[in-house]
Amino acid sequence: MGELAEGPHPADATRVTLTAADGAAIPAVLARPTDTDDAPGLVLHPDVLGVRPLFDDLARRLATHGYQVCCPEPFARAPAAVRDGDADARLAFMPHLDDAEQLGDLAVAADRLGDRPVSALGFCMGGMQTLKAAATGRFARAVAFYGMIRVPDAWRGPALTEPLATAAQVCPTLALFGDADPFTPAADIDALRAAWADRPDCPVVVYPDAEHGFVHAPERPAHRAADAADAWRRALAFLAA
Repeated sequence: MGELAEGPHPADATRVTLTAADGAAIPAVLARPTDTDDAPGLVLHPDVLGVRPLFDDLARRLATHGYQVCCPEPFARAPAAVRDGDADARLAFMPHLDDAEQLGDLAVAADRLGDRPVSALGFCMGGMQTLKAAATGRFARAVAFYGMIRVPDAWRGPALTEPLATAAQVCPTLALFGDADPFTPAADIDALRAAWADRPDCPVVVYPDAEHGFVHAPERPAHRAADAADAWRRALAFLAA
């Protein structure tokens, strides 16, 4: 997981199945520190490629920092050709996603972590959904890594809402962006800053010359080790504040 170093706690991760409010079966990763039960919760929203070994590792690494972590699959209700397909198949399905289901599944993941404060953290389209989840009242804090501030035109569908529409109602939220990311243009970042103008608990950090996905997948050409390490330092400090 690139620049997210192991924390002080031994931890393990396993695959589980969550039962959504509508009865749907949601595959998920569940990770926990093995030396304490007294740990806050963290719901982890993956990028468009969903739950895969990269996120088993990330959930476990976050658990070594003292978090109970649950990472649900965002395309669990999609047809098999989409679930088992590549990024293009999943991106093409984006207009069919339903925020009532998506945000509901994040709440179910939070409930799976038990009676403890729960925060949310997500990447890319998961960062976009994290910005929305932060306004539901379910989460104590949120961290969005290069989440889309406005739904991209190609993703627009009748049941996907705009992150900006509820930005003023979020819990304390940290938003991390790169200024070379076409999914989060400067005008959108400025709009988010304006929505948070009176929210000192909602910092926005922009990394010069960083492209989309510069933190979480070190095999990508866009990965920037120094910026990723700084982003993780900020994220962990913010969650712990």
